[in-house]
Amino acid sequence: MSFSAGLAKNKATQNSNEIDAQLIPAGRLVPFLAVTVLFFLWAIPNNLNDILIRQFMKSFSISRSSAAAVQIWFYLGYFLLAIPAGQLMRKFGYKFGIVTGLCLLGTGCLLFYPAAQAGIYTFFLVAQFVIASGLSFLETGSNSFITQLGPAASSERRLNLSQAFNPLGSISAGLIGTVFIFSGVKLTDAQVAAMQAAGTYQAYLHSETLRVVTPYLVIGVFAFCWAVLILFTKFPDMSAEDASESSSSGGMHVRLWQPHFVFAVLAQFLYVGAQVGTWSYFINYVESSTGVGDKAAGYMLTATLVAFAVGRFSSAFLMRLFPARLMLVTYSTINVFLCLVAVVHPSWLGVGCLLMTSLFMSIIFPTIFALGLKGMGEKTKTAGSILVMAILGGAALTKVMGMLPLQWAYLVPVCCYAGVALYGWLLAEAKPGEAKA
Repeated sequence: MSFSAGLAKNKATQNSNEIDAQLIPAGRLVPFLAVTVLFFLWAIPNNLNDILIRQFMKSFSISRSSAAAVQIWFYLGYFLLAIPAGQLMRKFGYKFGIVTGLCLLGTGCLLFYPAAQAGIYTFFLVAQFVIASGLSFLETGSNSFITQLGPAASSERRLNLSQAFNPLGSISAGLIGTVFIFSGVKLTDAQVAAMQAAGTYQAYLHSETLRVVTPYLVIGVFAFCWAVLILFTKFPDMSAEDASESSSSGGMHVRLWQPHFVFAVLAQFLYVGAQVGTWSYFINYVESSTGVGDKAAGYMLTATLVAFAVGRFSSAFLMRLFPARLMLVTYSTINVFLCLVAVVHPSWLGVGCLLMTSLFMSIIFPTIFALGLKGMGEKTKTAGSILVMAILGGAALTKVMGMLPLQWAYLVPVCCYAGVALYGWLLAEAKPGEAKA
């Protein structure tokens, strides 16, 4: 047998093993379900940010660039708390980190009430920071936990299955924001002037601000309740998985900054920037391209989140047929072209293309996360926290998009998806032997 034929046979065997690997080992279904619910939960505050940006532009009379502070403070919380979250979980375990995250999430949501009563934009940003700090614990712990819960060969499928419930939370957020936060009232300049003359305009703005409170209070109460449930859920000891994976590397100490992991962090930064930026200004794009109001645009945002959900659930099946890397490259490349159409044709065609990007962005985050953690062994929790830190791209690149004219802002996701496609094509696979010190 020739050398190339041997390589091809080994590769085919590897792909077959990945497809046949058990998804959820016996006795681990309950913790799998308890943690999978968190993927649904954290999607709600994540995607309500897109609603908040539009609502705060109205209720605080601020610009699109100033409203981007909602995402900046939010993803700053992710960035600053990810490493502490990973270190605490290395010492005290996944359950401690997840319960801590739920308590921080609940606290941040409850802070929306005094923030709205005070009518201070900065107070809301502080609440956003606390919420994101909690989500940093949840994402660092949940993604790594699900990845390690079963065989490494099925980690991408397992994480994509859990992540498939994330867009259901996103859809819920779109509906909650559109129905309960958006009032559907769009004042003309003449109406604003009349209300200012009558001294009622500030009261109107305050009433618009108060509309954000109830959804966040409900989320906060649910977070505290689920923290209690997690406390009483038996988690498996994951230290055995760390040890076995390290021993499979020849018993050697595992290096943290392996090339495939470093590029995964960069790819995750680009992807999250593309996703958050696309959704943050989607309502503005729909309004400016079609002339519809904020409620109609909000329902369009919900539609794009439905496409995201369809992509997640379908990918859990498709990854049994196609390698995860191939799907990552294909989906990212498709999004490059869809975003280019949105830039060139700011119309219903552009809206349709922008809406469809969510279908193809669906698999990117969990696939990069799972590929980045392969072979990390004892460094899995630390590596997971660094991958969560890469979420800072959602703040940085959303701010860049906010500084550009709306039509041209979507060139930023074009560049991001091109970078992700390059990562999947050339840089995602761990090289034999590179894990050893």
